[in-house]
Amino acid sequence: IMLPLKEKDRPLAHKLLAAGCCARCVLRFCCVGTPSSYCQSYEDTSRELLAFVSDMGPKAQNDSSAEEQAEGPPSKKVKLGSCQSEGQANGEEPDSGVCVACLGVLQGFCSHDFSKKVSEAVKSEDYEFDNMVLFVSLPAQLSVREVRLHNASKCEITPSEKSLCLNKDDVIQVKEAFKWTLQGMLSQELAVPSQFEVGVGFVHPETDTLLETQYWCVCVCVCGVPMTCTFLGREYPCPPQRVKTACASLDTTCLHVSVFVAGRYNKFSRSLPQTPWVIDGERRMESSVEELITQPLLAAFKADGFNFSSSGREDVDVRTLGNGRPFAVELLNPHRAKFNKMEVHLLQEEINQSSDKIRVRDVQIVTREAVAHMKEGEEEKTKSYSALIWTQKSIVQNDIEFISDIKELKVAQKTPLRVLHRRPLAVRQRLIHTMSTRYLDPHHFYLHLRTQAGTYIKEFVHGDFGRTKPNLGELMKTEVDILELDVESVDVDWPPAIPE
Repeated sequence: IMLPLKEKDRPLAHKLLAAGCCARCVLRFCCVGTPSSYCQSYEDTSRELLAFVSDMGPKAQNDSSAEEQAEGPPSKKVKLGSCQSEGQANGEEPDSGVCVACLGVLQGFCSHDFSKKVSEAVKSEDYEFDNMVLFVSLPAQLSVREVRLHNASKCEITPSEKSLCLNKDDVIQVKEAFKWTLQGMLSQELAVPSQFEVGVGFVHPETDTLLETQYWCVCVCVCGVPMTCTFLGREYPCPPQRVKTACASLDTTCLHVSVFVAGRYNKFSRSLPQTPWVIDGERRMESSVEELITQPLLAAFKADGFNFSSSGREDVDVRTLGNGRPFAVELLNPHRAKFNKMEVHLLQEEINQSSDKIRVRDVQIVTREAVAHMKEGEEEKTKSYSALIWTQKSIVQNDIEFISDIKELKVAQKTPLRVLHRRPLAVRQRLIHTMSTRYLDPHHFYLHLRTQAGTYIKEFVHGDFGRTKPNLGELMKTEVDILELDVESVDVDWPPAIPE
């Protein structure tokens, strides 16, 4: 006997077979946690299990002989798969052979034929992947049948069978047993090791009519409430009734894990939003930084969608210069995922050639974990800006020289009016680390600032009706406004620079 079953498993295996369980479900309820035990053919597993149950051992054989002499002819031997039940001997319909526990999931679907069917469905989707994960969706009623079979084994236990494994938490789940069996076959069919996600689902129409009852039972089971409800017993006998049909398989679904592309971008236009600008359902700008970057990536990776994120954002009328702003794109369900460095560089050039409004650099494929570095300690980072300032009163060079002497200025900023519709009302404390000026004419000068990330520069300049204190207007004792603003640098050392 090759199956890892022990003497203590023999009575339980016999009862499970008599109740209509398939060979693999017998292994599950005997808590066999060795994947290889489920991978051999169903026929071999059934044959070995039948031999195990039939071999009652010396003591059991002596007991059986004595019982036969006392009670007459021996009872029928337990058979597997297409066995005749006691009801059939009384003229009832022939047994379908469908397992009462897994409803056939661990029988015909754990085969090379079904594996080939799934692999052909995967290949038809034209994915590119290096590894694979199998996901399984099962009918809810399987959970109820599991509980009822477990209760049946507990009810029928005799004092001499106290060693039976009756802890339901130790029972191998149908989903695990199915994956152990099918995943190896799929890996061979698709020629990949087992992160690409293949979904296989099952339904069982014959027992779906009790789905509401079954769902309630599953909830009770999960919550740990003793199931003594007579309604449950009436609707779901213990052990469960045999069924005429096996589960039906649903369409195979495929999902590739997300691929993450990172880089830095410059924005040279004062009429280009970072993300699509839609107001009251109407689009206001023809494009965006997000779209210019992601459209070539979506096409190249054959992805179903994307998520775009960046280290902060600039207003539509603000340019981003210097070494650019870090960004990351999560490409959802990409059909192609393998790109070498040269191919990624060509993608970068394609983005740059598509528009003169932006430019990207240091484009590279990164991990999900690496993207988190872009957001780590974001408010502690610094950013540098240059702004063209207008003053109401006439000024000379000496009127603005004091600004350069201001260091580590603490500013309290109530949420600006212009973003109040999308940001919670709060007062945020920010630091203006340094400032410097360059005189232009009696009503204009350039202001250069290095600030804590998250500082609202426009509001610091004009004061936002007193919502930012102190502000540049207060410091200069005149009305001022900002005419142009540029981001000169975003001091986030990510992603790693790539030499040109």
